[in-house]
Amino acid sequence: MENNPELNISEYLRGIVLNLPESPGIYQYLNTEGVIIYVGKAKNLKRRVSSYFNKEHEPGKTRILVSKIADIRYIVVKTEEDALLLENNLIKKYKPRYNVLLKDDKTYPSICVQNEYFPRVFKTRKIIRNGSSYYGPYSHVPSMNAVLELIKHLYPLRTCNLNLSPENIRAGKFNVCLEYHIKNCAGPCIGKQSADDYMKNISQIKEILKGNTQEIERMLFRLMQELAAEMKFEEAQRVKEKYLLIENYRAKSEVVSSVLHNIDVFTIEEDSDEKSAFINYLHITNGVINQAFTFEYKKRLDETKEELLSLGIIEMRERYKSLSREIIVPFEIDMELKDVVFTIPQRGDKKKLLELSILNVKQYKADRMKQAEKLNPEQRSVRLMKEIQDELHLDRLPMQIECFDNSNIQGSDAVAACVVFKKAKPSKQDYRKYNIKTVVGADDYASMKEVVRRRYQRAIEEGSPLPDLLITDGGKGQMSAVKEVMDELNLNIPIAGLAKDGKHRTSELLYGFPPQTIGLKQNTPLFRLLTQIQDEVHRFAITFHREKRSKRQISSELDEIKGIGEKTKAVLLKEFKSVKRIKESTLGALSAVIGEAKAKIIKEHFNE
Repeated sequence: MENNPELNISEYLRGIVLNLPESPGIYQYLNTEGVIIYVGKAKNLKRRVSSYFNKEHEPGKTRILVSKIADIRYIVVKTEEDALLLENNLIKKYKPRYNVLLKDDKTYPSICVQNEYFPRVFKTRKIIRNGSSYYGPYSHVPSMNAVLELIKHLYPLRTCNLNLSPENIRAGKFNVCLEYHIKNCAGPCIGKQSADDYMKNISQIKEILKGNTQEIERMLFRLMQELAAEMKFEEAQRVKEKYLLIENYRAKSEVVSSVLHNIDVFTIEEDSDEKSAFINYLHITNGVINQAFTFEYKKRLDETKEELLSLGIIEMRERYKSLSREIIVPFEIDMELKDVVFTIPQRGDKKKLLELSILNVKQYKADRMKQAEKLNPEQRSVRLMKEIQDELHLDRLPMQIECFDNSNIQGSDAVAACVVFKKAKPSKQDYRKYNIKTVVGADDYASMKEVVRRRYQRAIEEGSPLPDLLITDGGKGQMSAVKEVMDELNLNIPIAGLAKDGKHRTSELLYGFPPQTIGLKQNTPLFRLLTQIQDEVHRFAITFHREKRSKRQISSELDEIKGIGEKTKAVLLKEFKSVKRIKESTLGALSAVIGEAKAKIIKEHFNE
């Protein structure tokens, strides 16, 4: 029998799957070159891995992944938490092709308390593992600057790069600088400030950077009272100033009650095409946001929000070394961490924190999309067209959208208009106005049929490009009228209808036969585009109708005079206000406005 390598691989994989343990662990898929292409976690390894091979997957990336698996490796662990941590580490180590990609290209600054004699405190974007302490990173730089400013006002710290070892200070190698004279530094370089005194300040600074300002505030308040009791009023005043600085900082930075301590908050938002997800992380200490970070995951296998949020929680807790016993999340997730409670708050301060995190993640998403659209202006248009295509299940992107509207008052001066949007933007040179020719009275459906027939009959004859989507300004009746014409002309252009509510605002999008209402979220870019199309066709039709009506209203006896054009007529009406006054005017008065030759023509006409 001929050797079939594909059959051999599937038999080999089947053997591995059948012998997998039913315990928590990590599985790794490898391709024929032995490269890890996917890492996953499981509560039950056998059940999870079997699911990849026991069913027919939809066409897409998961099916491609399964077709590329040539070998399976696994690691058994004790708990689900261990599996989560190991999965996160292996994904970062091997960067497998089919795992979600953490888009973390932006380096945020941190505050460093340097590991040295008389430590310096400064902001940095480099993390050097030399025993120094790092706090952050701060995604909101003004918050970081506010903390540094507070520390600078509270404690005199050195800013020089000198090696302030005890030997060098004793040897008198240094002289004080300007910072000492302006009282920003207490002069440790010449022994004016002891190491013990300096390190007391550093330990308090570390507490402030951890968010424990309440404890420092209490300590300063006690010290202030003690100094006042000892009649040391000047020193008590200096402590009071520090106390007020922290009080002011706390008032600005405290988000919720200081009772809420050591809590993590996570929220998630997907982008419009669901190819990315944005996750916001907040860490709360004594009611103050101590860490705030938002990052992006690029999806690879249509991962769910729950899966991505689980990954994000592990990533952020590990990165920031969080030991919070409570995690606030927006929805239930199938995840267990030792000694950790997951909360979905419904009211109160915890709900405020969740809303704050949602606000942050939505802002980050909006900023990223604006940024992308600035780099590639067509991206917004393509995204909007893709949304319309997905909502209406169109075969292709609606690169050209045409919308029709009628305008008449009780059947008089009936007109119609067609506006054209190309790549989701108005193409004004392609707009067209129509006088209704075959319909008498106010019959909107018949008028719509006439205009649509005229437009597309001509397009067929001239070989002009046809639209990818046709929108009527109106409901089911207008859509049916257009469909009749499309069938007559043997055209297959998708037809949608835009209906308005009682307050004349865009309310719903109709599509299909029989027409179905497509749910539209208000204040989304797609809703705004459709509103813009509807407003534009309405404006264009109304403007044309007004022009036609006003022309008819100012038509007069002057129209019948040969040799008197529109400009002359307009000048005369502006000057004399009415035809009656023009009739009664003398030749001289008329000549002064329009010249003798034209004045004679007018006088002769009226004399006859």
